[in-house]
Amino acid sequence: MPPTGVLRASGSRAALGALAAVLTIAVPALAGCASGDRDEGGAGKPAAVRLPPRGAGFDYQIGGGYPPPAGVRIVSRDRSDVPAPGLYNICYVNAFQAQPAERSSWPADLLLRDARGRTVIDEDWNEPLLDLRTPAKRERVARRVNGWIDDCADKGFDAVEPDNYDSYTRSHRLLTANDATAFMALLSAHAHARHLAVAQKNTAELAGRRERAGLDFAVAEECGQYDECGVYAKAFDDRVVDIEYTDHGLEAARARWGDRLSIVRRDRDVSTPGSAAYVRKVG
Repeated sequence: MPPTGVLRASGSRAALGALAAVLTIAVPALAGCASGDRDEGGAGKPAAVRLPPRGAGFDYQIGGGYPPPAGVRIVSRDRSDVPAPGLYNICYVNAFQAQPAERSSWPADLLLRDARGRTVIDEDWNEPLLDLRTPAKRERVARRVNGWIDDCADKGFDAVEPDNYDSYTRSHRLLTANDATAFMALLSAHAHARHLAVAQKNTAELAGRRERAGLDFAVAEECGQYDECGVYAKAFDDRVVDIEYTDHGLEAARARWGDRLSIVRRDRDVSTPGSAAYVRKVG
């Protein structure tokens, strides 16, 4: 799997609307009803959401907002930031893991622990995984994450990008794909009620569950590098924004998908212009 890896900021954001020309659809706020263990259903009323335009210019700014380059119509920014005026704005939320600075603010029993009581950590980012193993715990975690989603909606974002959908793969088998799907369905139902579209972040292996999880489009990291763009393109009818972190990945993505998907090359720290690490390429 490609790394989930980009700099994760924290906080909350405020602002404006986006593309009037973007398609508006009625999306059922779907809930998880997968077969197997620890999976429950839910319900939500349909809500009108706007989907991102296909193949439009895109910039990934979750490391800090800056004026979007010419030609950009879609921007993703952290929830602590504000939307870019006049564009389609995606709000980044770290939904399945606790940011290091926020770890102490989470109830101890909502941090995933192994049989010896040790907190399960995503070592790449030093982030504790959240405990999503029961319906009751999923509901409690969702209440907090949904508050962040409310902030995204209040600020004028058009969509939300819940990160670390794939955290179950780092849980030492304590979490399952069903747990992840059921939790995502809770977030999607709430986001749809606030008229926000919901992105599937990475996790190509769960693309077939998109309707069950209530997902509307995809935000993929390095789908060109890892030859996964086709999985997302098929599941989401080409409504895919892709971030590549190498020139090879950018070339691979553009060679096959450049006329269909929204593709950008960024540096892994997703830094801002003026930084020595800043990289942004589209071709």
